[in-house]
Amino acid sequence: TKEKMDKTARVFQEITPLLSEDCFFIINRIKDNFTYPVHAHPEFELNYIENAKGAKRIVGNSSEEIDDLELCLIGSESLEHAWVMHNCSSKDIHEITIQFRKENFLDGLLDKKQFQTIATLLHNAQQGVAFSRLATENAKDRIKRLCDQSNGFFSVIEFLLILYELSNDKDSRILSSRPTHLQTSDKLGCQRIQQALKYLEEHFSEAIKLSDVAHSIGMTEISFSRFIKKRTGKTYIEFLNDIRLSVALRNLLDTNKPIADISRDCGFNNLSNFNRMFKRKKGCTPSKFRENYVKMRILV
Repeated sequence: TKEKMDKTARVFQEITPLLSEDCFFIINRIKDNFTYPVHAHPEFELNYIENAKGAKRIVGNSSEEIDDLELCLIGSESLEHAWVMHNCSSKDIHEITIQFRKENFLDGLLDKKQFQTIATLLHNAQQGVAFSRLATENAKDRIKRLCDQSNGFFSVIEFLLILYELSNDKDSRILSSRPTHLQTSDKLGCQRIQQALKYLEEHFSEAIKLSDVAHSIGMTEISFSRFIKKRTGKTYIEFLNDIRLSVALRNLLDTNKPIADISRDCGFNNLSNFNRMFKRKKGCTPSKFRENYVKMRILV
């Protein structure tokens, strides 16, 4: 229906700086307002918030006022979510957001019996999971330690402990009653997506043709074009541009390179197009993104 199409158009499709070699991405900030619009992204997101009593959490068709402590896990590319001020008057909101892809470092573990509770948690996160106050209290120090952890290996161990403890929270709640219609991926399909992603991450700065990627994973152009649309909901060009934007985000965070150089190095030959696409995807210009996030992010 037109109403549903209009609603989908209002949901930002967020691009994150996570690449295939990353385990997770942390943003740690103190702020006086919730300004990010309703959005969705394929990455899992664990969001911890304190001192924002009265704010509203929107996850799918769930809308609830939160208390002074909040911990929530989102895990679906089609599950829109946001936090808005609502009745919150705090000017000292502490928010820690951890974004991760399970295929980056969890896929080989989730079918093991020791990880069964975590696998169940990640499945439930397709509709959003809110954790109990007790579980949030128990997890908050570990989550804060992640922001100060200098050793990436121990950060990953700490993060696994957080997921394990949260997966045993008997009082956690599934938030959205609306199914998210995730594509069920067969093993071959998952492998092909990973192969295509690897190829594009190695060649994103070049003028990559559809045929180049298709041939690299043993598919015809037509088959690959249909395959990528079915698996990701994106055209080949949209999929490629999202990868280029992810790399551009990393460069904005990790380097002092001029934005024009980053645009060119990431395969965008037109700076104006890059700026326009970046603002549409992230809600701000590249320079504003760098200014806002460079001092409060950690990539592991």
